[in-house]
Amino acid sequence: MSDMKKLTRSTFRAPVVVLLLAAMVALLASCAAPAETDTAAPAEPEVKELTILYWQAASLPGPFLSGGTKDQDAGAVTLEPLASVDPDGVLVPRLAAAIPTIENGGVSEDGLTITWTLQEGLLWSDGTPMTADDAVFTWEYCTHPETGCASVDTYDGVVSVEAPDDTTVVVTFDKFTPYPYTAFVTAQSPIISRTQFGECVGAAAQACSEQNLAPLGTGAYRLTDFKVNDVATYERNPHYRGEPAYFDRVIFKGGGDAASAARAVLETGEADYAWNLQVEPQILAEMEAKGQGEIIVAFDSLVERLLVNQTNPDEALGDDRSEYLDGTNPHPFLVGTPVAQAMSMAIDRSVIAENLYGFAGQPVCNVIPGPKHYVSTANDGCLVQDIDGANALLDEAGIVDTDGDGVREYNGMPLSVRYQTSTNSVRQKTQAVIKQWWAEIGIETELLNHDASVFFGGDPNSPDTYQKFYTDIQMYTTGPSIDPQIHLSQWQCQYIPERANSWAGGNIFRGCDPEYDELFQMLVETPVGPERERLVKTLNDMNVQAGMQIPLVYRGRVAARTNSLQGVWINGWDTELWNVGDWAREE
Repeated sequence: MSDMKKLTRSTFRAPVVVLLLAAMVALLASCAAPAETDTAAPAEPEVKELTILYWQAASLPGPFLSGGTKDQDAGAVTLEPLASVDPDGVLVPRLAAAIPTIENGGVSEDGLTITWTLQEGLLWSDGTPMTADDAVFTWEYCTHPETGCASVDTYDGVVSVEAPDDTTVVVTFDKFTPYPYTAFVTAQSPIISRTQFGECVGAAAQACSEQNLAPLGTGAYRLTDFKVNDVATYERNPHYRGEPAYFDRVIFKGGGDAASAARAVLETGEADYAWNLQVEPQILAEMEAKGQGEIIVAFDSLVERLLVNQTNPDEALGDDRSEYLDGTNPHPFLVGTPVAQAMSMAIDRSVIAENLYGFAGQPVCNVIPGPKHYVSTANDGCLVQDIDGANALLDEAGIVDTDGDGVREYNGMPLSVRYQTSTNSVRQKTQAVIKQWWAEIGIETELLNHDASVFFGGDPNSPDTYQKFYTDIQMYTTGPSIDPQIHLSQWQCQYIPERANSWAGGNIFRGCDPEYDELFQMLVETPVGPERERLVKTLNDMNVQAGMQIPLVYRGRVAARTNSLQGVWINGWDTELWNVGDWAREE
């Protein structure tokens, strides 16, 4: 009985003791030291980064002091015009509240003025107000003859830009202007800040390194760092008028080549977007098959072409090489002879287009390839290669090989040309086949290629820029906007690059034809319609048939985007980055 009681008590007492001991241990522990807490810092939010590859590295982040597309596009991430042209060729407002028309009163009935109204409350990326006076200043800056502005032709015919108030910009033309959407339209003609660039007008422009490398903008992103011929870095602009951009940071990376840029998007996923993929179509197709991204193409107006130097580029001329000199320095055998015509006849454009461009190229005979209603049919004979005809043409002109070395002579001078372009596999292969064809008609060719950042750069000390054009032939791509007027305006006599204007202006081949200039002035005064179309075709034909430019390939704009990148709408009529503020990552 007593054993039972003892067992029963111990059985019920043990749990109590254990509980008491546990409580005492916990109490002592709590008195001895505070309880441990999680002191680790919260995880940093992931940075949303957009990487854009332009294998032609930007020299400057803007279109004014350098004519390269890569510089224009580096600027377009932050700089904005009053309006852009979308991929369908439709004008869309940017800084402007709406597109001015005759119907809404924004364009005058006499075609002399266009009045733009800015959106309210626009701010520069440093938070200061952007006003109509900044547009006035941009016009003053770009049209100053000593600035060397590469976009000066966008102001062709503009006699004044005025700001009657902070939100109104009035552009006045010297005559009836049927297409007034030139100044401050597209990425070629954005607006810059008077406060920032006010001391950089004229001869001072090139020396303003701080301003030139860090322009204030109004776009969805603002520039934070720029390394010449390397990389530009942007961040979300806190002062942007619209919805905040998706990405925290944008990296605009230059250098390398088109193939490596394509590979970074389509195979390795190291980048989100790659521009100007001038790569053999078979190679691009193999890369796309990897499944990381897709090729996107836009046909608009780009023509890969040869520019035929109308001036003498002989080094022996010193500072006068490739200078027009009021027409007293013509090329010794490419002007006033059928040589350029024969060079064009010898080229098989279909071979170049099909084998080197594939889905992104078509043979072409015009420098104005679109829109369709502006395209001439007068030059279609170039679509068929004619080596025999080219040889006969030169024979008839008495330009023959007199010493049996395989090279023809003109007035005792061998037909030996230096042919330059940017460094790019497709362009070097194009050079190689053209050299072979020209050899078949007795023309000797030396091939040169330069790093694209140099060739399309604005370094006044470099002899290898396309503006200086220190060779006989050079090759690259440009094209008109939705209306060809600006493009055609560049080929007037007044826009010949020379030392005196810091090699600015778009008449790179240095051709001067008063009849062309006269017809162009008629175009400026002719409203949209059949007569305007006839004048565009005639101006195109004059340029091509005079042998100033030799069209080769109607090029589509080829780019690549990674599968996760959304909002990209490739644009052939404006910068490809025209809507970069809308790009986002699929999550």
